[in-house]
Amino acid sequence: MRRRGVTVILGALITALLAAGVMVAPMPYVVLKPGPTVDTLGRSDGTEVIQVTKGETSSSQGQLRLTTVNVQSQVELVWAIRGWLSDSDAVVPRELIYPPDQSEKQVQEQNAQEWKASQTSAETVALRELGYPVQVYVRNVTTGGAAEGSLKAEDVITAVDGTPITRPGQVTELVRAKPVGTELTVSYDRGGTAGTARIAAKADEKDGTPRIGIEIDTKQPHPFEINIDLDKIGGPSAGLMFALGIIDKMRPEDMTGGKVIAGTGTIDDDGNVGAIGGIPQKLNGAKRDGATLFLVPKDNCAEALRNTVTGLTMAEVATVDDALTALETYAAGGTPKPCTAS
Repeated sequence: MRRRGVTVILGALITALLAAGVMVAPMPYVVLKPGPTVDTLGRSDGTEVIQVTKGETSSSQGQLRLTTVNVQSQVELVWAIRGWLSDSDAVVPRELIYPPDQSEKQVQEQNAQEWKASQTSAETVALRELGYPVQVYVRNVTTGGAAEGSLKAEDVITAVDGTPITRPGQVTELVRAKPVGTELTVSYDRGGTAGTARIAAKADEKDGTPRIGIEIDTKQPHPFEINIDLDKIGGPSAGLMFALGIIDKMRPEDMTGGKVIAGTGTIDDDGNVGAIGGIPQKLNGAKRDGATLFLVPKDNCAEALRNTVTGLTMAEVATVDDALTALETYAAGGTPKPCTAS
């Protein structure tokens, strides 16, 4: 073989080897894919997802499915190209999912903590919707404080100057809103008996802010035991669907109307639904698993509208009450409030 021919063959071989190396070389990206969805009214690995004891539960003909995103953390060029060409996957910089100052393990641990917190908030919201409100109570009365002799430990504070109390921060806000020495009317429940106390706020010794001298906490008395048995998923985005699942299981009526409904969104103790990531992947995962309605957090609606999935209706929700209204409307054959770009 002539020298020129050998050179051409060697050059082609080297080029092919270099190309192959590039194709399998790690890249600073991750691929987001539609993850599994889970029916919060059903079972996972043979176990009920939401378990309620010491109380009556109902069964539903439909489903309330939480949605997830799978993250492919090791990405080679060939996978990145597939992701870029996919209608359901997304290729994003690795640092958006795994910040440079955190390891994958640390991110997973944080996701696990947020997962548990979302379950706690979902239970709080669901029980309040079922008629078991959060109560703000006096954990301790400070000796020498303004409330000494007027309030007692375990008193449930129901109002301050006529404003109903539903969260602990309200008490501090209402006390600090008035000058030191202002007499406040504190309404309370003591062992089932309602009462009121007139308490003049005193100045804090350290910073001079008005205080009435009590330590407060919250409780939510109810006869049930609720457990969510699903630990293989992380992050806070299942909060909304957990809350709806608890409410549906503990109400006699079937809120699904026999339909498959999916959704996503964080939830706080006040029932507000927050935005999440991975909307395009979650929409595709929901459609794949048979959903016909998707509950979208209001702040994700613009993104959802850019990634619509044929055959999947999207409803805008900002609160749990919005979601319940959407379910009621859809179960009755109507069209829930649609997503808007604003």
